[in-house]
Amino acid sequence: MKLFFFLFLVFFLFKITSTHTLQIPSKSLLPTLDQTTLNKNLDNDTIYKISKQLCWNCIGEAIQFLFHHNLVRATKMELPLTWDSNLEKYAKWWANSRKEDCRLMHSFPEDDFKLGENIYWGSGSTWTPTDAVNAWADEQKYYNYASNSCVEGQLCGHYTQIVWKSTRRIGCARVVCDSGDVFMTCNYFPPGNYIGEKPY
Repeated sequence: MKLFFFLFLVFFLFKITSTHTLQIPSKSLLPTLDQTTLNKNLDNDTIYKISKQLCWNCIGEAIQFLFHHNLVRATKMELPLTWDSNLEKYAKWWANSRKEDCRLMHSFPEDDFKLGENIYWGSGSTWTPTDAVNAWADEQKYYNYASNSCVEGQLCGHYTQIVWKSTRRIGCARVVCDSGDVFMTCNYFPPGNYIGEKPY
């Protein structure tokens, strides 16, 4: 049922904002869809188009952030995120606050969060939003769904925030620091990573 709802929403969003036709499998075929088939039907091109429609007036880095988040979410059949200009402004404020020292730190204490937040640092100036999202998504290999925990000594909270079931909006920013290194941050609402809850 969740897969059907996800595909229906993707179809609806695409249909109302585009003159192109998206082919959706009939409901009777849905139980036979495996992950490979799903990935084929929700290919990069389709997810990119949907991300563009959920990111009004987005250019360059913003669409990179959103597209790659929605690619990861699609693997878990979670609804695509929408770009939020207020979250983007907050992320830009925090990224610019880190420009001088490029220090990898959150914008609020861990026990006082009202937004979800992923942060990234890269040595050198060539790191892109794609690199940051891929690094966060790569933590999937350290996440154990059955125990809802990370492998000991590893991080997986960036990944679980990306795929968090109730998160709907995102805003991100990238800055090249005075040192020449890169700092990136994404903020999410509603936030994820609640203790005792699974991401999907």
